[in-house]
Amino acid sequence: MADKARKDKGKEAKDGTVEMVDLELVKTDPDKLYPIIYYALKRTLKEWEAWMDDRPEEIKRTTQGKLAAATQRQSAEYLKPLFKLLRARSLPPDMLARIAEIVHYMQKRQYQRANDSYLRLSIGNAPWPIGVTMVGIHERSAREKISADQVAHVLNDEVSRKYIQSLKRLLTFSQTKYPPDDVTQLMG
Repeated sequence: MADKARKDKGKEAKDGTVEMVDLELVKTDPDKLYPIIYYALKRTLKEWEAWMDDRPEEIKRTTQGKLAAATQRQSAEYLKPLFKLLRARSLPPDMLARIAEIVHYMQKRQYQRANDSYLRLSIGNAPWPIGVTMVGIHERSAREKISADQVAHVLNDEVSRKYIQSLKRLLTFSQTKYPPDDVTQLMG
């Protein structure tokens, strides 16, 4: 019974497995999604740290090895605000949906799709407003075509830019450690 309660909360099971992200929860029960994403990302971050520690000493001492370790530590630091938002269950709904997609596709080893979700999260899919800011007779109608749900979150502030970039690093690590069965699913 205790194991079922643990699983329902999205926590890691005793064997270290993490519940798969179900994208339907974005619409039906977003509160249940927060801990699932939290523990999936935490686990990937721990795996990355362990992978870095398991490298041979001669690789760790190289400039490239030190840079990789620094990148991993920096990513862990940059992800802290995201983990805080996940614990507080206070991510904007559209951002939660994109992060859920990233984690879902990362778990399924569909890295191309995860990367597409990352791009929608980081740069958005709004048409670039070239000429929209110009003062003229077409200004108002063109501005209305840029909707709020297509705005990129990476531009909002430095903190979100950093944890979104770190999500991409986790995605890249995951692809390295768990390559997909289908080569077409690799990110470019």
